[in-house]
Amino acid sequence: MSAAHARVGASAGAVVSDEDGRVLIVKPTYKPGWNLPGGHIDEGELPRAACARELREELGIEQAVGPLLVSAWVTVPGRGSHAYYVFDGGTLTRDRSESIALQPEELAEHRFVAPQDIGPELIPAPMSAAWEAALAARADGQPRYVEVAVR
Repeated sequence: MSAAHARVGASAGAVVSDEDGRVLIVKPTYKPGWNLPGGHIDEGELPRAACARELREELGIEQAVGPLLVSAWVTVPGRGSHAYYVFDGGTLTRDRSESIALQPEELAEHRFVAPQDIGPELIPAPMSAAWEAALAARADGQPRYVEVAVR
């Protein structure tokens, strides 16, 4: 397959908060850094449905997935391009937050973090624009489009 015909990957994530307004982040077992909860979109699957499935599989929670916050196009030299959709995952009650059960093959840990404390030590620097856009879109209700070119 030539570079001109390379397949594009896609994933979906959610901004989920607790009752104190902190954002849920997860630490994958298969790569460094932290992420929003979510994951790969399977062939034939719609992004919102994939996001809900990933929340159920990786966190053990049934959570309604709300409106799209960010559509990001991520390009990594040598690895191709990736479409990343971030949805509003709503707010978890204290009981639901405490009932999170991580899928150990995928996630090492989770935590709730104040939005202003999500910095480069937690998220990969190239993805900070997508995270910031998602938080801003959630605050003002205006979805964003972001292009990320990893160098």
